[in-house]
Amino acid sequence: MTGGAAAANETQAGGPFAPLRERTFRNIWTASLFSNFGQLFLGVGAQWEMTRLSNSPAMVALVQTSLMIPLMLVTLPAGAIADMFDRRRIAITGLTFSAVSAAVLAGVTFLELTTPWLLLAFCVLIGAGVALFSPSWQASIPEQVSRAHLPAAVALGTISYNVARSFGPALGGVIVVVYGVKAVFGMTSLLYLPLLVAFFLWRRRHVPSRLPPERIDRAILTGARYALHAPAVRTALLRVLAFGLTTATASALAPLIAKDLLAGNAATFGILLGAQGVGAVAGALFVSQIQAALSTEGAVRLFAIGTGVALVAIGFSHSLVLTCAAFLVVGACNILTIAMLNVTVQLSAPRWVTARALSLFSSAITAGIGIGAWAWGVVATNYDVAFALIASGIAVAATALLGFLLPLGKEPDADMDSVEIGYEPAATLALTLRSGPIVVEVEYDVNPDQAREFYAVMVAMQRVRKRIGAFDWTIARDIEDPAIWTERYHCPTWGDYLRMRGRYTQADFDIQAQADAFNRSHHGRRVRRRLERPFGSVRWKAESYDPQQETIGYIAP
Repeated sequence: MTGGAAAANETQAGGPFAPLRERTFRNIWTASLFSNFGQLFLGVGAQWEMTRLSNSPAMVALVQTSLMIPLMLVTLPAGAIADMFDRRRIAITGLTFSAVSAAVLAGVTFLELTTPWLLLAFCVLIGAGVALFSPSWQASIPEQVSRAHLPAAVALGTISYNVARSFGPALGGVIVVVYGVKAVFGMTSLLYLPLLVAFFLWRRRHVPSRLPPERIDRAILTGARYALHAPAVRTALLRVLAFGLTTATASALAPLIAKDLLAGNAATFGILLGAQGVGAVAGALFVSQIQAALSTEGAVRLFAIGTGVALVAIGFSHSLVLTCAAFLVVGACNILTIAMLNVTVQLSAPRWVTARALSLFSSAITAGIGIGAWAWGVVATNYDVAFALIASGIAVAATALLGFLLPLGKEPDADMDSVEIGYEPAATLALTLRSGPIVVEVEYDVNPDQAREFYAVMVAMQRVRKRIGAFDWTIARDIEDPAIWTERYHCPTWGDYLRMRGRYTQADFDIQAQADAFNRSHHGRRVRRRLERPFGSVRWKAESYDPQQETIGYIAP
């Protein structure tokens, strides 16, 4: 039995709650349920408080915007920070910031000092703490569960949120009525504490890099370049973006569905959202079984068609029962699609860039739903709600055809942890981490009869080099001696080159081994490392002051 089949069977046998047998994940997941309720309580309390502070509908709507903006602006930098530092500490920092901000908001409200813009500012601060926490939490899931339980663990994360989403707003409304907004804000702060304690008690072993961390802007760029040059991650991001763009109608137009198509009221609207939440919870319970039975590509196509049919049914329906049934299907298909694509990203991205890949995934979902909601709202305004739903259903079903252009491959069976190269470059020139650019040339002696096969392997090598940090990659063949091939690429600095050496995975080494197999040289491939434009390493005059006090020839990755 293959490793992948064994993992699938183990996951299927364990069931959707198998990850809860692993103590660390169980503690954190249980605590996350409380924090999700706290976040939803905050939204209800802030919107209700804003109706007291302002008569402007725009200000009330800005409460939701203020809670979402950090997810769009902070998530990607937070992913870079989570990859550079100890994820446990970053998660604790984000949660502490949110809890303290919510406590201060409760105190300000108790003293009746709240203003509309102050309330929005605190919503942004609390949301920023959650956005800082989220990539660290998602990227640390593979460290808390076995590989076989990862799909179920990701699904349980969505279950936690959707359970809270199904009951949280209604419960928050009851607390506002009985105890007031001050109590809601205070409870939001208190409900973050169990998750904070769970991360504090987690004895994660963090192995710090022997190199200083990258600058935040370069770390973000590195994560974006990895996603661009990693086909599995890039495809998952594009597919979830397309899915979000086409399926945003169900949530965005739910109030109008209740009012215009079902002739209902606010209670009808609540029932529809509840049905969607229940569908999401039910769907998440079957992620492991579906992944064991179907390929990711087949499942995503099936859910796209199912969502499309459900949206078309909502557009034609004037029955509350039928519409609720369709919302159940939409909720289940949405959460299954997102969970399976999330697992694809987690299994395809190596540990050094996992948080950044997941933050890009979250940004793609947020952007897709946000832009899609606006676009379908324009369609509903220019035509009608039913037309927008039917058109949306056809569009999401059509995304199944993307599988022919952007197919989702199988998740790799290999471990995606970085592997030590095992040797050090000989650098006798005095270098600092900021010295650069660095030019690397790798020479191969290849039998001309095998040129086509070698070139195909080097195309795969190009993707490896680019996704771990190389720029301006080229492959050239000697005109006088066609057996000699030269691979060439740049790194911005010596420090970037050393970091790049620490990012190779076993799968990357396997591709390098394929290239080396073509090399006829008895001395192996010849590697040259050069400092481009080396004026910084040469003094204008012998008596000139040399500013390079601290030199670094090599730092092991």
